Amino acid sequence: MIVLYIVLALLAVFLLVLIGNTIKVTVKGRKLGEYKYWKTEEEQKYYAERLAQMIRCKTVSVEGSYDDTEFKKQRETVEKLFPLVHEKMERMIFSDDCWIYKLEGKDKSRNIMLMSHHDVVKADGEWKQPPFEGKIVDGVLWGRGTVDTKTPLFAEFSAIEELLKEGYVPPTNLYIGSSHNEELGGDGIPKAIEYFKEQGITFELVLDEGGAVISPPLAGMQCRCAMLAVHEKGRHTLNCRADQGNVHTGLTQNMDTPVVRMSKFIAEVQNTKNLYIRRMYPEVRAMFEALCPYMPLPLRLVFSNLWCFEKLLVKLIPNINAAAGSMLGTTCAFNGIQGGKFDGKTHNYCEATAFLRCVNDADQAKDIEKIKAIAEKYAITVEDAEGNEYYPPADMSKAPFSYVKQTVENVFPAVAAAPFILPAGTDARHMTDICDCVIRFAPIDIDDQQYASVHSENENITLKSIGNAVEFYKQILKNYPAN
Repeated sequence: MIVLYIVLALLAVFLLVLIGNTIKVTVKGRKLGEYKYWKTEEEQKYYAERLAQMIRCKTVSVEGSYDDTEFKKQRETVEKLFPLVHEKMERMIFSDDCWIYKLEGKDKSRNIMLMSHHDVVKADGEWKQPPFEGKIVDGVLWGRGTVDTKTPLFAEFSAIEELLKEGYVPPTNLYIGSSHNEELGGDGIPKAIEYFKEQGITFELVLDEGGAVISPPLAGMQCRCAMLAVHEKGRHTLNCRADQGNVHTGLTQNMDTPVVRMSKFIAEVQNTKNLYIRRMYPEVRAMFEALCPYMPLPLRLVFSNLWCFEKLLVKLIPNINAAAGSMLGTTCAFNGIQGGKFDGKTHNYCEATAFLRCVNDADQAKDIEKIKAIAEKYAITVEDAEGNEYYPPADMSKAPFSYVKQTVENVFPAVAAAPFILPAGTDARHMTDICDCVIRFAPIDIDDQQYASVHSENENITLKSIGNAVEFYKQILKNYPAN
C-alpha cells in the first residue's frame, strides 16, 4: 500500500509540474493585439502604383545568359522612383547587375544590410491577371515578383526615401543589397562579398527574404505567425555509381545488373527508418517555445514540457508535419538517375544523384557514412559532388535578433513571432561569413494562396501588406540602436 501511495504521489507531482509549466508559458506569452494597418487607403494605393512600375520590368533570370534590356529598365525605374536614394547613397554594381547601395552612418565602424533580389522566375501557366502588367484589382496588386521579392525591395527603398526626406542619418553604415540572379544561385552577392572581405567590412545585422507573416504552421492555432528564419539548410550532393564491367549479361545470366543494384540501394536508403539523426536543434526548440503560448491547450501542455516530451516529439513530428520534420535533421532525395548498357563498346553502369539538405553539417557527415554503408552492400561507390554548401545559423543571443523580433511585434501586434529553419535557399546564406546575425524575413503578410504562388501562377499581394512592409523597414531603420 505504501508503494501505491508513493506512486500516486509521484504521479500527482508529475501532473502538477506539467500543468504548472503550461500555466507559466500561458501567462508569460505576449498578449496579442488587434491587427494594425499603418497606411491609409490612399497611401496604400500610392505605394502599389509605384511598385507596379517595378513589376512591369520583366527581369526574368535565364540560366547561362544575361540580357540587360529589362534589367536596365528596372534600374531606370528605381532611379526615377527614388531620387533621394540615388542622390544620397553610393551605388556599386557587381557581376552584371547586382546592386549594393551604401549610406554612411554616424558610426562608420558599424554596418547593417537590408537585402532582397530584383530578378524573378518565368511566369508560366494560366494567370488570372497578366504577370507583368502590375494590375490592381480589388485591393490586390498582381504580378510576378509581388511576393518574391520586389515588394520587400520596394519597401526598403521607400522607407529610406521617406526617411531621407526627414533628414535621416543612420546610426551605422546602411547597405542595401539586391541581386539580379538570386533565382539561379548566381554570382551577384558572392562577388559583392568578395569586395566586403577585401575591405574588411563585416555586418552586425543582415535582413533578407525567407520567412513572412503566414497562416499558423500548427493545427489549432488561431493567430497568424511571423516566421523569422535564423538558419537555412545546407546543400550536399552525392554521386552514386554502380559498375558491372565488360560482362555480357546474356551469356553470364547475371541478373544483378547495375540498374538492379542501384534500385535496391535507393529503395533501402529511402525505406530505412531512423537512418538520419533527428534532434530538437536550438532553432527548432526556440520556434516551439515562441509559438507555445498560442497553441491549443493539449499542444501547449506538450510543448511547454519539452523536458518530458522532446524525444517522443522528435519521433512523431516527421510523421505529422513534413515541413516541421525537415527541421529536425537531414533530408535526402534521389533526383537523377542514368545508365548505360553493354553493347561491346559501352561500359555497363548506373549513376544516381542524391540531394541532401542538412541542419547540422556534423550530423550530416554521420548520416552520409550510413548511406555509404548501405552502398557497400550493393557494390556502389558514393562520392561528394562539387559545390556542397553549409552555413552556420544566426546567433539568436545577439541584440540585433531581439531587435528585429521586437520590431516585428510592434508592426504586427496581432501575430506571434518565432524563429525557424528555412528549407529553401537565399542569397543571405553567403553573408554568414561576414555576419553573425543573418535573419531571413520579408515583412509581407500573405495568405496560403499567395504563399503557394511563389514560383507558380497568380502571384499577388494586398495593398495593405505593401503599406505595412514600408512601415516595418522605417521602424527598423529609424529606431536602430546607436550602440
